[in-house]
Amino acid sequence: MAATPVPPSTTRTPLEYRPKPPSEDLKEPEDYKVKFKVHQIQNHKTVSKFSDPCEKASKASLQCLEQTRYNKGECYEYFKAYRECKAKWLEQRKNDRKNGV
Repeated sequence: MAATPVPPSTTRTPLEYRPKPPSEDLKEPEDYKVKFKVHQIQNHKTVSKFSDPCEKASKASLQCLEQTRYNKGECYEYFKAYRECKAKWLEQRKNDRKNGV
């Protein structure tokens, strides 16, 4: 028997249950060189394409969705923080490639 999909909530989450605004540290990626090295050591193989220096921001945005019953409008700030983190990470990598690091 297949599960019936439930649409996201369109009602606002009560104030006491709304997630707090995201912290500024979610907008900063972890040092991707360290993150990849740790992932490589833990898995004893090459770096996975799934290593993500913005993992904290990603998890925070998913947690926000769960807390607000998948009302995307209430989690906009978390999505924005994740996008900023990703943009900074990609810029770091681009600069490192340009500089031969």
